[in-house]
Amino acid sequence: MAGSGHENGAVSIRPADNLAVFEVSKKPKKNKFALGCAMLASLTSMLLGYDIGVMSGAIIFIKKDLKISDVQIEILVGVLNLYCLVGSIVAGNIADWIGRRYTIVLANVIIFVGSLFMGFSVNYAFLMVGRFIAGIGVGFAIMGAVLYNAEISPASSRGFLTSFPEVCINVGILLGYVSNYAFSKLPTRIGWRLMLGAGATPSIFLVFAVLAMPESPRWLVMQGKLGEAKVVLEKTLDTKEEAQLRLNDIKEAAGIPQDSTGDVVVVQKQTNSNGVWRELLLHPTPTVKHILICTVGIHFFQQSSGVDAVVLYSPRIFEKAGITSSNEQLLTTVAVGICKTIFILVATFLLDKSGRRALLLISTGGMVVSLATLGFSLTIINHSEAKLTWAIALCITMVLSFVAFFAIGMGPIAGIYTSEIFPLKLRAQGISLGVAVNRVTSGIISMTFLSLYQAITIGGAFFLFAGIAAVGWLFFNICLPETRGKTLEETERLFGNLVGWREVDKKMKEDNTKGTTHGQEGSDG
Repeated sequence: MAGSGHENGAVSIRPADNLAVFEVSKKPKKNKFALGCAMLASLTSMLLGYDIGVMSGAIIFIKKDLKISDVQIEILVGVLNLYCLVGSIVAGNIADWIGRRYTIVLANVIIFVGSLFMGFSVNYAFLMVGRFIAGIGVGFAIMGAVLYNAEISPASSRGFLTSFPEVCINVGILLGYVSNYAFSKLPTRIGWRLMLGAGATPSIFLVFAVLAMPESPRWLVMQGKLGEAKVVLEKTLDTKEEAQLRLNDIKEAAGIPQDSTGDVVVVQKQTNSNGVWRELLLHPTPTVKHILICTVGIHFFQQSSGVDAVVLYSPRIFEKAGITSSNEQLLTTVAVGICKTIFILVATFLLDKSGRRALLLISTGGMVVSLATLGFSLTIINHSEAKLTWAIALCITMVLSFVAFFAIGMGPIAGIYTSEIFPLKLRAQGISLGVAVNRVTSGIISMTFLSLYQAITIGGAFFLFAGIAAVGWLFFNICLPETRGKTLEETERLFGNLVGWREVDKKMKEDNTKGTTHGQEGSDG
């Protein structure tokens, strides 16, 4: 694999190491151009958040209007995630074909059509067609935004910038909750249709906004457009020297000789993506195997810990806790959205300071405690005939605590981490695979939660989620290397030994320290 640099287990020093020293030691201010591009690319993710948030309240009124069962509600809510699976896998190939930017544009167009279908639904079948179309678009949006942000971001602020899709998802969830409350006063048959159809409006504006962004420099290099790639790198990085070093790294990863300096060079392009998928899944190197395990693990544990059960069914949870008024349920749900949004904003400023591992372990540990306590409070309420105010308050507090801990680490880091660890050649398909695992797991949780708590009680369901999160904490602690401050091209050097990555990380830090020391001696001399 071009540019992996560690198939034989040796640790070599490449220009990327000097770049890492430059980026970390200089601590440059966040590039405003890269910031703007990352924000525009991420806004499409807000439509996924809006759908999640708005559906949590809309299902109350859909059930009344269309007279459907709990099983049909579960399918309606969760099936969008399974359609996202299709969208994200297809989007991996599309992103390599038409580019990252046009993939995001296409996502907005598809979501627009899906939102219109849902807004004008006359029956359950028509509504499901809208969910299918919107789900494909959401799969495109998630994969495209994460991939673009990772490839446009400087290593020093990559955590900050690649957390934007998760930030926008949380803002979208909050807007969905607010939309529920605002439209709940309308007649039932009109209110839920406006809730769902409102998602079409921003997608049209986002099409034109995304077209104003530059293409990813890494995709441009893969097309042989070195001149355009260099221009984008000079805009998104802090100095021309840094841009040239990064361009050299990307050329190496793409298999382009360093002496190819023209604005446009001929590169060997695959006629299809079969070779990439074969290298990714059928014949992976030890490095790719480690990366795949980490990718599947982090996305599986993110969703199997029950976040979508809390976010999508929070009105039902609060009803079980003893809050019977639908108005009060929706208001309490808005508080959940506000809490989640505040803490995801806090996380964006901590990711490049505290690192991925520390935040992930703190986040997951807090989730375990919150879920276990939530299960305890709901069990107490379920077995009590009297209304227990303290247990209701504890239940609400633990829901808020859970979403806060999730948002400060597990939420943003799953997407960020996946976007950082794949080699350039495999990155689009690797990210799409991570999104697929994420959405399938989310779909299973959201499509079975009502049946699950009816089978083992609602308290038992959250005890189960707490146990899964605890296993996730152990997995993260053992298997996931720290990627903070490293370029995308050197990050993959950390992988290849599932439990022995710490020695490689230690060696890289020692080499970077030596590089800094030698640089200082050279300047003194």
